[in-house]
Amino acid sequence: MKQPLRVMVVFGTRPEAVKMAPVIKALQKHSPDIETVVTVTAQHREMLDQVLAAFDIIPDIDLDLMQPDQNLAQLAARIFTNLDPILKEQKPDWLLVQGDTTTVMAASLLGYYNRIKIGHVEAGLRSFDKWQPFPEEINRRIAGVVADLHFAPTKNNRENLLNEGIYEDGIIITGNTAIDALKMITRQPAPPEASDLLKKAGILNGERRLVLVTAHRRENFGQPIQDICQALLTLAKNNSHDITIIYPVHLNPNIQEPVYQNLSDVENIFLLPPLDYRPLVHLMKHASLILTDSGGIQEEAPSLGVPTLVLRERTERQEGITAGTLKLVGTDPKLILSEAQQLLDDPDAHAAMARAVNPYGDGHAAERIVSALLASRDPA
Repeated sequence: MKQPLRVMVVFGTRPEAVKMAPVIKALQKHSPDIETVVTVTAQHREMLDQVLAAFDIIPDIDLDLMQPDQNLAQLAARIFTNLDPILKEQKPDWLLVQGDTTTVMAASLLGYYNRIKIGHVEAGLRSFDKWQPFPEEINRRIAGVVADLHFAPTKNNRENLLNEGIYEDGIIITGNTAIDALKMITRQPAPPEASDLLKKAGILNGERRLVLVTAHRRENFGQPIQDICQALLTLAKNNSHDITIIYPVHLNPNIQEPVYQNLSDVENIFLLPPLDYRPLVHLMKHASLILTDSGGIQEEAPSLGVPTLVLRERTERQEGITAGTLKLVGTDPKLILSEAQQLLDDPDAHAAMARAVNPYGDGHAAERIVSALLASRDPA
């Protein structure tokens, strides 16, 4: 009789939690064949806890490493020193990481140091610019170097890995687990927080259209976020009787301060604290347009048929650009404004993006990942 396959899932941020939640649920369905150990670094404490609650996930191990104002080096050092003894104690057969955070980079190297097999969920995304996104582009490349199985969401991601010399049999195209998570949440009724907000904003009764904004990435600190705010300010004023802009603002002071300074007194802009995942998904469902620099929303919005403008100079999610579900606009306020206004004014342009085929999967990525892990076991 085969021993249970011991799989440790490690993550630390809200986006990781969203995309790992379906994998954890799929792993747990295979108990006792799979023994799942959920470990969180809590790189982002508050926003991580929101997602854990939404998916009813209780970590087995919580390192609770978040500290006020810690820089990347301090965070990485804390992950290295705190996670290493856990790996030595738990001795998992597989270590699963997701995406491109500092947690992913450090955990992957620790798995390698401890001779543990590593599975990289959402493997093969590349912008081909080590500074954009920073530090994510390098984090995911490091994970790719040491991973034993690469769970690539798309054919394009697979090609990126092959071009880097990754062995073909170690790459499995799964689709993106973000779509799995999205389907799990959209099957649930809208939480009162979302319904009340949509009613207050005039969206539910059809009086106004919703423009949803998320902008928080490190490379947009400074002048870029000022430029984004300028575009939002003009867009709100030019459409004051027609649209409501809702912007859940990231907790980082590099985002909070300029956003509230520029946009807090505009009648049809609602600035909110970061939303839980469930209400955010239901806001996306009702949006006419999304402006974002988030990676996950670039995958989720096309599944909901919402045209999306990407507030970045480059994106590692080129499939969405090619498919026409996304448009890259950067942070130039004139370009943001003109592209947003076109989608609000031109029904044909809006419909072309809304109806484009989602390239990110069918909602069964987690099942494919678990099947591959089970198939990796040595014969009894």
